[in-house]
Amino acid sequence: MRIADIERKTKETDIKLHLNIDGKGDSKISTGIGFFDHMLESFARHGQFDLNIDCTGDLHVDYHHTVEDVGIVLGQAFDKAINDKKGIKRFGYACTPMDETLSIIKTELTGADIFLSNENNMISSTLDISGRPFFVFNAEFKNEMVGSFPTELVSEFLRSFAMNGKLTLHVNVPYGSNTHHIIEVIFKGLGRALKDAATINGDAILSTKGSI
Repeated sequence: MRIADIERKTKETDIKLHLNIDGKGDSKISTGIGFFDHMLESFARHGQFDLNIDCTGDLHVDYHHTVEDVGIVLGQAFDKAINDKKGIKRFGYACTPMDETLSIIKTELTGADIFLSNENNMISSTLDISGRPFFVFNAEFKNEMVGSFPTELVSEFLRSFAMNGKLTLHVNVPYGSNTHHIIEVIFKGLGRALKDAATINGDAILSTKGSI
């Protein structure tokens, strides 16, 4: 089983995280930020990852440190759990509807495309678990807040996850309507895409280099 346990403590946050890639989608998330907890639970459920996160952060300052640092630790855990990527399927596909939004996800662990679309909402993302981290985010949210959660922190989380998960991640949102739905379907689609691509489908590393 591909499991990672990470602990990280700074003057800003204290995080304990457990990740099982080959889980059932069970999660226990406590960051002190309700909306963020819900997004991480959606990520775990749709990726079928077992994910426990216990985070105490300086929320009296703002949410930034907590969201960013959870992304750091989750990325580290995913990189550790996936190990040498031997035998992984590498490619994945998921189609995820949510009310007025439809997500169609195509993934490859060394090159993945995520398309979330309907007549009012279209999102495209690309990820590459290649050991060469890079992040591109082209999106504008009509609302600056979802409840008490600043929408600008979505990109901060994804950037932290990408850099520490050692993957290339491109997210593009040409247009959108419901900010809550856009954010939620990104987390759900990302989970499902990663799960499909991380599925063991043999014993070889699917790269002409011999490593990913």
